[in-house]
Amino acid sequence: MADVEEPIEGEEEAPKKKSKKGLLIGVVLALLLGGGGFFAVYSGLILGPATETANADVPVEEAVDLPPVAFVEIDPLVISLGNGVSSRHLRFRASLEVEPQYQEDVTKLVPRVLDVLNSYLRAVEMRDIEDPSALLMLRAQMLRRIQLVTGEGRVRDLLIMEFVLN
Repeated sequence: MADVEEPIEGEEEAPKKKSKKGLLIGVVLALLLGGGGFFAVYSGLILGPATETANADVPVEEAVDLPPVAFVEIDPLVISLGNGVSSRHLRFRASLEVEPQYQEDVTKLVPRVLDVLNSYLRAVEMRDIEDPSALLMLRAQMLRRIQLVTGEGRVRDLLIMEFVLN
């Protein structure tokens, strides 16, 4: 009979080595495809700038005129926050974006606007001012109060130029 080799007890079979042929083919293909993709993008074949002939049929859009706007500068405010030794100050400067036909009316009402802003900012808690996301809420609250003082439709926006805690 044929001699069949049987493993001897206590000896383990050596694991067969796997072929690295598939790994080598994968690496080569990845390099080729990566290099080809880089060349296609770099030379402009893919995602490149549009040529003049492609844009010749598309009409160029004209810039739209901006709506008329006027600005009313608000005097800077320095507001003391807190009490006692830990007293801090808030420096606040802003402008109001207004409808041009109401610029004079809003300019006459600036003392009332300053009063409203001063009163509101003194009433705000220190923790609310220190929160980085609080400026959006504070701005919305101040704008609403300003619109109540000046009348609806006169002030479009409150532009905060300076908001510094000392």
